[in-house]
Amino acid sequence: MKRLIFVITLAATIALAIPGRQASAQKADPLNGTWHLNLDKSKFRSGPVPKSQIRTYEVSADSVKQSIDGVDSQGKPVRSRFTAKYDGKDYPVTGNPDADTIAVTRTGPYSGRSTLKKDGKVVQQTIRTVSKDGKTLTLANRGTNSKGAKIDQDLVFDKQ
Repeated sequence: MKRLIFVITLAATIALAIPGRQASAQKADPLNGTWHLNLDKSKFRSGPVPKSQIRTYEVSADSVKQSIDGVDSQGKPVRSRFTAKYDGKDYPVTGNPDADTIAVTRTGPYSGRSTLKKDGKVVQQTIRTVSKDGKTLTLANRGTNSKGAKIDQDLVFDKQ
């Protein structure tokens, strides 16, 4: 009976510890949270300039969920979503006319890389960097959009 109580107590302790560790990992990742595009600090060498963009990231130990809401260069609403593991494999993207899959990897505690594909072909690559103080997110985005136009942008976001 004592052994059964011990096993149940141990299992309960482990079960309670795992969500706490995940929550701790989420809070510790500097990418977590809501980010607003700073048009004045961003550089648009080619490609359309959005009127606004808000990105929300939810990061766990091995994956990231991203939501993008905004207004494109022509005043139309934009809404894109994905959830992907940091394993470099392709995962579906919804709401993005330029891509139908994304593959993400971490390159450091403040950085990552993503590859967007459309119909299996690489169309854009992005290098993501969060500043050491956790207040600025920079996305170096290169490739083409769904209309074949070249994209060469450095998007700068402020944490909210």
